[in-house]
Amino acid sequence: MKGILYIVSTPIGNLEDITLRALRILKEVDLVAAEDTRHSSKLLSHYGISKPLISYWGEKEKVKSEEVLARLQAGQSVALVSDAGTPGISDPGNVLIEKAIKDGISVVSVPGPSALIAAISLSGLLIKEFTFVGFLPPKKGERLRMLRDLGMEKRALIFYEAPHRILESIEDMAQVFGERKAAVVKEITKVHEEVLRGSLTDIIRLLQGTVIAGEYVVVVEGRQKGEASFEDALDEVLALMKKGRGRKEAVKIISEQYGLSKNDLYEKSLLET
Repeated sequence: MKGILYIVSTPIGNLEDITLRALRILKEVDLVAAEDTRHSSKLLSHYGISKPLISYWGEKEKVKSEEVLARLQAGQSVALVSDAGTPGISDPGNVLIEKAIKDGISVVSVPGPSALIAAISLSGLLIKEFTFVGFLPPKKGERLRMLRDLGMEKRALIFYEAPHRILESIEDMAQVFGERKAAVVKEITKVHEEVLRGSLTDIIRLLQGTVIAGEYVVVVEGRQKGEASFEDALDEVLALMKKGRGRKEAVKIISEQYGLSKNDLYEKSLLET
């Protein structure tokens, strides 16, 4: 009989946030597959749990996944954990989960703390729907292109960001999204938890006056009714073309101005002429 792979959510900061079910599963499994065994051993030790640990992160993930799968095929149960939160959600773990499913292993979720949900609740923004983006590309050009592709999204946008890129990323968001309302939540559930609220420009100023450290979640409202639409941008492209600008040049100018995809705008302009 095959074992069970449990996807166990762990605290994102405060160790008291672990669920009773998660503690029971960690006590009962034969093995804990951890992102970083040093980090997970602290959590287990805090609750007096002693279990064999194996790291599956980074270059080891594909190789170690095979070892974990062999244990599961042999009937052992395994708890999959990341350093904080839920494996597979902007954290490693997807490789093992995918392989387990393909191999017919039973995969069970043990839900718990979520940084993105906590940040939404703290944001103070009226959010009915949202799009979780996760981490933006580290390179500025790629980051701006992604933000422009998201520029017309009406749902709120949720990002994760590292401390060494948070200010630059918010500046890029302000460039593309303008004065949208946003919230930046730092060190959720930890001692130095802090929430910065206001327009993106406000938040840039607030970040410049605070100590930048720890992990960040950024919540940005979606495109509002008053903001320019794709149709407005298309009209401006056609207007520039009538004034003698080439299609590619007109599309480049307007797409950068509105924060839109050049390819989408170019293709739509072809249908209009």
